[in-house]
Amino acid sequence: MISHSIAIKAAQYLNRFTFCNFPLLSASHPMSSTASSSKTDDAEALRRHRILSSHLYYDVPPSKVPLIYSPSYDIAFFGIEKLHPFDSSKWGRICRFLTKEGIMDQKHLVEPVEATKDDLLVVHSESYLKSLNSSLNVSMIVEVPPIAMLPNWLVQKKVLHPFRKQVGGTILAAKLAKERGWAINVGGGFHHCSSEKGGGFCVYADISLCIHFAFVRLNISRVMIIDLDAHQGNGHEMDFSDDRRVFILDMYNPGIYPLDFEARRYIDLGVEVKSGTATDEYLTKLDHALEVAEKKFYPDFIVYNAGTDILDGDPLGRLKISPDGIASRDEKVFRFARERNIPLIMLTSGGYMKSSAKVIADSIVNLCNKSLIDMKS
Repeated sequence: MISHSIAIKAAQYLNRFTFCNFPLLSASHPMSSTASSSKTDDAEALRRHRILSSHLYYDVPPSKVPLIYSPSYDIAFFGIEKLHPFDSSKWGRICRFLTKEGIMDQKHLVEPVEATKDDLLVVHSESYLKSLNSSLNVSMIVEVPPIAMLPNWLVQKKVLHPFRKQVGGTILAAKLAKERGWAINVGGGFHHCSSEKGGGFCVYADISLCIHFAFVRLNISRVMIIDLDAHQGNGHEMDFSDDRRVFILDMYNPGIYPLDFEARRYIDLGVEVKSGTATDEYLTKLDHALEVAEKKFYPDFIVYNAGTDILDGDPLGRLKISPDGIASRDEKVFRFARERNIPLIMLTSGGYMKSSAKVIADSIVNLCNKSLIDMKS
């Protein structure tokens, strides 16, 4: 039997041998860095594979105009959707207004494909997508508490399916814009959603997804996001926080949701428009912002998030922009892209008044009248 003192010395010797000759790897150790780099490379390879395998891009016949919409966009289930101030039927109403104006026929609209789980995994994590299997989690993201009481299969069908259709529309819009110079997704613009977190009626990060698809499939390398929704676009700001291929111009009311001060650090050009800002001041600030943006970054693709919650009377945006002011705003952005021959997509994003649909339709008519878009098939 070994004495106690000998046992202690043996243990000390083995302990010293182990730690001196086989040190644990620190985060800064070359082997640790190599493993981390390999893991990143594997993730990027998987992302690329998913994008190249996706069916969201398809060839749209010339008889269609680059205006993307599906009746599936509109959310309606037992009137519960009316508990949120967002007009969840505005997308269909925009198209009906355009048809009534005579500038388009419904049969010339482009119908998108619903984004699959593999498509969503290009940006989102498995854990985030799994969290949407909880009706409670979905209810918190879309800010409609009664949804928590519904079976998840119904939530998937009535809430998440329409959002996934709109994601498909945003992603397809990039392909159409590259081919024709512009495209409008009548829905989309879920700029509060990032890869790991939804909120503010935004379940999926369609802007981030669209850009990653464009990087891989469209030979695009420099993207400018022009976010003119009244609310800060904290979702895409978090997703592209360390990606210098993406430049973010965000013009927002700093005193309203989401008050995301971390995400504000990642805005390349932030323009704060405080509550009560009126049309003339707003448009002057926009003119200056576009001039500055051009000097800082030259993109080969633009994502324009065109929320109408800046409209005078909107209960959440708290700005005072007239309907004509919104048409002028959209015209300025489209002209900025057209004069520089940069493909652009427009997303309708937020807007919490019933009048928003007509304002958007009128703005699209104005773009046609100014020859900035062509709605003829």
